Amino acid sequence: MAPDAHYEHPRLAAVYDALDPDRSDLLPYLALVEELGARRVLDIGCGTGVLARLLADRGLEVTGLDPAAGSLAVAAAGAGAERVRWLHGDARSLAGAVPRVVVDLVVMTGNAAQAVVDDDEWAALLRVAHDALVPGGTFAFETRVPEARAWEGWTREATDTTHHLPGVGEVRTWSDVLDVSGPPASPTVVFEQVFTFADDGEVLRSRSVLRFRSCEQVTAALVEAGLELVEVRGAPDRPGLELVPLARRPLRERAEGL
Repeated sequence: MAPDAHYEHPRLAAVYDALDPDRSDLLPYLALVEELGARRVLDIGCGTGVLARLLADRGLEVTGLDPAAGSLAVAAAGAGAERVRWLHGDARSLAGAVPRVVVDLVVMTGNAAQAVVDDDEWAALLRVAHDALVPGGTFAFETRVPEARAWEGWTREATDTTHHLPGVGEVRTWSDVLDVSGPPASPTVVFEQVFTFADDGEVLRSRSVLRFRSCEQVTAALVEAGLELVEVRGAPDRPGLELVPLARRPLRERAEGL
């Protein structure tokens, strides 16, 4: 699957962080690293690398993986980027990474897990997360609660915003939902984000497809991938709206070469 234009297009990737500067959603992941005592972290869907660089600044060994070259270019140009190992590709491309990626913690933030729509692709990603972890290592990610029906708020009326960005100028953005299909417990939502740049009048559009999964579906898929569910937390800044599963690679497993 090709990355959404929001993450791939150079002009959009360059303003991604400026359009959403509040990254307090990352604080629970920083706390989780401390809680678990993790020293090596894999950030799947790292985007522009905000979390990866924060972790590297704390002395951790960090690998950032993303299929969007545009976002990775922004990530690699950021302060402290030289302390992160950046990999371009999807999760399955880790199989060919040299040296092999071996970590104590795998994370997927920003609802990146929902961008994996196909069930077979989702199962493959979970298996890759399992294989990258040391026995006893943890996989943590977030996904929206289907029952909260977040997409109902993704209307132009609710999202139409004008941003004034230093060095860029005025950028107006809004969203529209194009389609909702599938069962209520696991709908697939297609929506479009529109970006208009006042300086030259350019209008860019990014079409996204997200899969919502119930807690039961998430749990079953984790178990099928060989991971043990530890607990399901909520996102502190979005109570009742997010599932944050923590799953562990069983300690009993012996991984060759670890």
